[in-house]
Amino acid sequence: MKRRNFFRSALTATVLPAVVLAEQTPTQQPPPAATTPARERPRQPQSAPHLAVTEVDVTAETSPHFFTADQLATLTKLATILVPPMKGKPGAVDAQAPEFLDFLLSVSPKDRQLSYQHGLDTLNAEAKKTFGSPFAAIDPKQADKLIRPLLVARPWPQDLPKDPMKSFLAQVHEDLRTATTNSREYAAAASTTGGRFTRGGSGLYWAPIDPIS
Repeated sequence: MKRRNFFRSALTATVLPAVVLAEQTPTQQPPPAATTPARERPRQPQSAPHLAVTEVDVTAETSPHFFTADQLATLTKLATILVPPMKGKPGAVDAQAPEFLDFLLSVSPKDRQLSYQHGLDTLNAEAKKTFGSPFAAIDPKQADKLIRPLLVARPWPQDLPKDPMKSFLAQVHEDLRTATTNSREYAAAASTTGGRFTRGGSGLYWAPIDPIS
C-alpha cells in the first residue's frame, strides 16, 4: 500500500504544474477578419481642389490706412476736380487713386505725410470758413475758388513751390495723375479701345503676386 501511494503522489506532482501552467497561459486570438471597408479596399488620398482666388480689392472696399475719414473725403473731392475722366479715359476716382494714395502715404516719409495731412486739413478748414461746408460737400465752382490760387506753373516737375499749400497741391496733382495712369482701370480702358494711353503712364498694369499660391 505504501508503494502504491508513492507512485500516485509522484504522478500527481508531475501533472498538476502542467495543468496550472496551461490555465495561466492566455490563448492567442486569431487576427480580425477584413470586414471593414478600409481593410477590404484601401482608399487613396484625394488631391486638394484648386480654388479660383479673387483679389481683395476687386470684391471689397479698401479700408483707410493713413488718412482720417475727412481727409480721405477731401482727397477724393480733389481727385474728381484735378483728374476727371476724359475721352474714354477713367478719372482718378474711377481708378481708385485716392485709395491707393491712402496706402502709399501710410508707408511714405514723415515729411510727405505731414504735407498731405496739413494740405487736406487746410482745404477742409477753408471750405468750412468760406462756404460753411466741408470741402467734400462744396460744389465745383466753390472748390475752384479755393484751388485756383494755389495752382502755379513749374519749370521742372522736381521744383516744388516753397509755399506749403502750393507745394502740396502740385504734389497731390502729380500723384493722382500718376496713380490713375498706372491703374488696372486705365489699362483695361486702353485694351477695350484698341489703343494705349501712354501719356503720363505705361498703359500697362502689374497684377499683384500672391506669395502663398
